[in-house]
Amino acid sequence: MSDRPASWRMPTRKQMERLAASAVGRNAPVPPAVGPPDDLPPEYWQAVLDDAAADARPPAYPVQKQRLCDIPRHVLRVACRRCERILEIQKADAVRLYGSETFWEAVGQRLLDNTCRQRTGRHEEDGCWPTYE
Repeated sequence: MSDRPASWRMPTRKQMERLAASAVGRNAPVPPAVGPPDDLPPEYWQAVLDDAAADARPPAYPVQKQRLCDIPRHVLRVACRRCERILEIQKADAVRLYGSETFWEAVGQRLLDNTCRQRTGRHEEDGCWPTYE
């Protein structure tokens, strides 16, 4: 430990005056910040227009969150992570059986549950664990 007080880290008055005097010449006028009511500079708008991501479509939903009528595929596949079964159904058949506005997630779960071999009697463990491909 040292016997010096904590004030030894602080510059003296003379040192602060010297620093302030040397900084006076360096102070250049700072351009005002752009606020909400101000117009944005043309460079900003050009950067926005040149951005490649601006032309991209919004990200698509995963296939299981889409309605059957919105899925572009002809064959739909659902697999079980638990028993490793794979079920395929043609989109036309799925629309005929379940309707075009039904979500693929509900249809896939129903297809797996109808043919599930992993029945334990416990709700938490019963049924298949789907993955949609």
